Amino acid sequence: MSIAERVVKGKSNRPALRLVSTKDLNRDDWLVVRKNGIGSSDAGAAVGLNPYQSQLELWMIKTGRDADLPKIDPNDDTTPAFFGTLFEPLVASLYTRRTGNKVRRINAVLQHPDIPFMLANIDREIIGVDDVQILECKTAGEFGSRLWRDGVPEYIQLQVQHQLAVTGKMAADICCLICGQEIRIYRIDRDDALIARLMELERQFWYYVETDTPPPADGSDSADVALRCLYPNDSGKTLDLTHDREMSAAFADLVSVRDDIAAREKVEAQLKQRIQQKMADATKAKFETGEVSFKRSKDGSSLDVTKLLQDQPDLLQRYPLTKPGSRRFLVST
Repeated sequence: MSIAERVVKGKSNRPALRLVSTKDLNRDDWLVVRKNGIGSSDAGAAVGLNPYQSQLELWMIKTGRDADLPKIDPNDDTTPAFFGTLFEPLVASLYTRRTGNKVRRINAVLQHPDIPFMLANIDREIIGVDDVQILECKTAGEFGSRLWRDGVPEYIQLQVQHQLAVTGKMAADICCLICGQEIRIYRIDRDDALIARLMELERQFWYYVETDTPPPADGSDSADVALRCLYPNDSGKTLDLTHDREMSAAFADLVSVRDDIAAREKVEAQLKQRIQQKMADATKAKFETGEVSFKRSKDGSSLDVTKLLQDQPDLLQRYPLTKPGSRRFLVST
């Protein structure tokens, strides 16, 4: 089989290359290495299937335009990423306790032997077992656990298939700690057809990176943040798109969709108020297919800044705070 055929099938006769040792590599240097290719945790975003990150945001990171993008602080103990890193050794230990399979660290960024842009970090290597070779450790809190209701989320499956493609291995186990108290273990077998498609889509994304061409925005919050960071200021100029049929069609569709949303929101408000009126002072109402609650929240307290500044107007000069402006998208017809 030729190299080209092996690449299409996601297989190689050679093992993964150890691109960089991570044993003494700090986080900043590790992030720099990751910009040189698509890592396994990038796979879902690279093909447009990561619910947390868009292709556009990932492209900005890979092309060095991420200076103004929100960053994850690895020391912020209020983030899922912090607990994911903190609990990774525990999850690996629980996996061994549950299955009896021994694991060890790989301490390296791995690279596909035939496709340089395909990189992978493996949480643990499973040793002494014939039917599975890779362990991926995950944690999910109350919100994140919703994505695991029907099994392994799609973007996590793609992450693991990417790892199997880079390493040439045949199977991986995912061990996920749910809400700090439930361990779930899933087996992901190598799917060569899926890997071939994944590699094709990743190559398309990497072409965006190599040609410095931004991929299309996908309507996600991530893409919105990326666009605002990519184009933070307006020039004051007017772009004439009256003869651009594609963009004019997009504008017409936007206006139509907004009108439809407004009409549906009005219907929603009417139905909601109809139920509220029927409930009167009841806290809950049950129906054939579900239930609603209508209860008073706890009283809160806040600072009346307007009144404070009326009484002490010098405070504004003594403690000024400038909030940077942002671009607003307004539609006129």
